[in-house]
Amino acid sequence: MPMLQSDSCSKALHYLQRAAANFIAREWRYGAGVSTSGSQPENPGSIPGTATKLLFALLHCDLKNPHSLRQRHAQRHLSPNSFARESSTFNPVSESYFALAPSAIVTPMPQIKNLECSRCHATVSAATPQTLCPQCKGSLYVRYDLEPLRGITPREAIVREAASSSWSGMWRYRSVLPDVRPVTLGEGWTPMLASRRHPKAFLKDEGANPTGSFKARGLALAVTMARHYGLRQLAIPSAGNAAGALAAYAAAAGITAHIFMPRDVPFANYVEAIAYGASVTLVDGLISDCGRIVAERSKTEGWFDISTLKEPFRVEGKKTMGYELVEQLGWEYPDAVFYPTGGGVGLIGMWKAFTELEQLGWVKPGKRPKMIAVQASGCAPVAKAFDEGASSSEMWPNAATFASGLRVPKPYGDSIMLEILRDSHGTALAIPDAEILASLRDWAKNEGLFLSPEGAAATAAYERLLASGFLTPNDRVVLFNTGSALKYTDVIAEAMQLQLPTRQS
Repeated sequence: MPMLQSDSCSKALHYLQRAAANFIAREWRYGAGVSTSGSQPENPGSIPGTATKLLFALLHCDLKNPHSLRQRHAQRHLSPNSFARESSTFNPVSESYFALAPSAIVTPMPQIKNLECSRCHATVSAATPQTLCPQCKGSLYVRYDLEPLRGITPREAIVREAASSSWSGMWRYRSVLPDVRPVTLGEGWTPMLASRRHPKAFLKDEGANPTGSFKARGLALAVTMARHYGLRQLAIPSAGNAAGALAAYAAAAGITAHIFMPRDVPFANYVEAIAYGASVTLVDGLISDCGRIVAERSKTEGWFDISTLKEPFRVEGKKTMGYELVEQLGWEYPDAVFYPTGGGVGLIGMWKAFTELEQLGWVKPGKRPKMIAVQASGCAPVAKAFDEGASSSEMWPNAATFASGLRVPKPYGDSIMLEILRDSHGTALAIPDAEILASLRDWAKNEGLFLSPEGAAATAAYERLLASGFLTPNDRVVLFNTGSALKYTDVIAEAMQLQLPTRQS
């Protein structure tokens, strides 16, 4: 076993005692924020790791009895108040010591300072469940105290810890997520696939998530927080994939899910929601009609409305896509990010991630990527507002596209998205269904990648911007495939006018 890395063993023991004191005084879990080969990142704190056991052994504490640590301090004649004072002076960055170099380091989980309104910047406590800003109905962002995590050392701890685990997932970034026990099905850390024909293009395949789409990230964290708050019934309007994700994570958490979807959603979305045991209502209309019903019934039924951007934690789950793509590119920004945009939570979440990465000093200095919002011509409220220079979108009439995830006629976060597009010097495009289908078939045949219609909208948009000169082949870009094509086989087959051959007699 390596020696403790400090000037002296006694000094190391002293600081380990102070670090452990913080585990109790601040109610941190043993295992959380400690990189060890014996802990499980997907359920931090569930299995005490080797380093944590060593730390408590050095303190002569009972691992199962955290009060033994208080007893140790009592033996040192520390009153509860002086215990708190000593704990509060501990600097977790400058005073962290290795127990089992290099795989173990005591680092803090972030403290949620408050929730901040994206519009008026009013702050709200995160101690109880929140929906929208009580003053202006703006969407709320989670704000943390990130100062203890600044610098390269905490960033490297993420990589070390993930390397020691059979699976890391989006919870590899738990140091910048709420300090709660996660409800996880294995979401996140999806492949970044290099294009065979475009050397600088990478496809981020969110279809590899456990429920087959990027929605798993946001709903994993939203349901995690719902369980943390003790919520028992959740409701959501969905164009399809969010329904399956909520149904799955609610089932894993023992929470009841009430789902409202348009009647013509891809059949797989309906089947999975039913299979997971959710209460499913099909609506003759669009997701906007479903959202109205959820808002009305949540008030009368006592459900918690977990709609897009109407609670703060789906954004936190989606922001991990931003951390992930930057890490997968060597902690550097790409030149552009193509994002199929319906409700737009992923685009907003990634922009929040970029802000945090810069505050933390985890990303190499450079210009943020151009953010490209991709919509279908049959439902393009954000693209239209962008082209017209408007600050918000208008309700899109008669929305229609086989890319069901893009059929959102009036996204709640439209003004936030438009601001991001302009600040990043990006753009928004509307792609016809025929062009989406052509790109879907092209990438399947020539890249071996069967994309969702939404993902094919992104690849079609990339080809357009190359042709227009907005981007060059030397620009490094990330294209998001937001779901698995296998969840759309019925609508893709219909678009391709494909049927099973009849048996020949």
